[in-house]
Amino acid sequence: MKQGWRWYGDADAITLKEIRQAGVTDVVAALYERKPGEVWPVKEIKARAKKVKDAGMVWSVVESVPVHEEIKKRTGNYRQYIENYKVTLRNLAKCGIKTVCYNFMPVLDWTRSNLAYALPHGSTCLEYNAHELAGFHMFYLKRPGAEKEYDAKTKARASRLWKKLSAAEKKRVADSVLCGLPGTVDDLTPEEFLAQLKTYEGIDDRRLRENMYAFLNEITPVLEETGVNMCIHPDDPPHPIFGLPRILSNAKDIAEMYRRCPSKHIGLTLCTGSLGGDPQNDAVAIMKRFGSRVYFCHFRNLEYTDDKVFHEAQCHLCGNTDMPRLFEEFLKEEKRRGEKIVVRPDHGRLLEIDKGRKCYCGYSYGGRLIGLAELRGLEIGLKYARKGL
Repeated sequence: MKQGWRWYGDADAITLKEIRQAGVTDVVAALYERKPGEVWPVKEIKARAKKVKDAGMVWSVVESVPVHEEIKKRTGNYRQYIENYKVTLRNLAKCGIKTVCYNFMPVLDWTRSNLAYALPHGSTCLEYNAHELAGFHMFYLKRPGAEKEYDAKTKARASRLWKKLSAAEKKRVADSVLCGLPGTVDDLTPEEFLAQLKTYEGIDDRRLRENMYAFLNEITPVLEETGVNMCIHPDDPPHPIFGLPRILSNAKDIAEMYRRCPSKHIGLTLCTGSLGGDPQNDAVAIMKRFGSRVYFCHFRNLEYTDDKVFHEAQCHLCGNTDMPRLFEEFLKEEKRRGEKIVVRPDHGRLLEIDKGRKCYCGYSYGGRLIGLAELRGLEIGLKYARKGL
């Protein structure tokens, strides 16, 4: 594997020097100063790439070139935003960057209910509690019709749980949901969130899928021309939330996208954590079936405390995903294509050494450093045990 690391640019609490010292060869970055829909100028791309190169690494993967909401809805100025996207792809290719991660999740990026879930030994991580989110949806956000999206059992449990939460705990859930990420989603107020949700009324699962396929097929000629690979990130969580459809959540969704968008340049970011948000997903089987079009990987693991409650695992190798079997399939794919694939450790725990640093949620130094070391050790161990890999 190529050892990757997500870097948020000069605003990141983690420096390029620290990243290089972790053994990283490939930086995963973006022009986070640019908003969705804007063209990324060659000059700015080259400047960021030079900064990474001067630190002893290469900027090889973009995460992400955000897809504007009007493209997802095919409303307003979406045609111009698609043209801008094409220009950005050409500009990235001119600079030698040909792997682009993106997602097609409406309004929100990944969603959690707790950004600082306390583990027994004192570190913290991200947690997803579907019952807390249902309570937030119905009783805090008070979105009209929210209660119709849950069965009686879920509504009753969410109601009981929400009543028990303190005002501070309710605010914690709200802040977790509405927290933005650099370059993709800004922090939202409840009123802004409701307004954005309203713009998706009438856009159901099928329509959003058709919009995505149309977008991908419109940019395919540029991908064929430049050799850029688009690798979609699975939905996180991999099921509908807040009335918003999710359309890239499992093997069936991936297969349909490949059928409707047959270009080899339309590929997948294999994120074991996002897929793991549905216990029915088998990441090993997905790697076996779709490995030839996996162009980038996020490896992490989840631990479940309930059928709808999970948090980031204390070890990247242990949890609901069988990481050793998955990594073996990953190495087979690398051998088959004769080239290495960039892997980055994802959503590391916040350890004592990073407390006080303003790290982005899930993107501390120590937690990801351990995750990368675990993945590196797994790779060496498998290659030693399986001499043909």
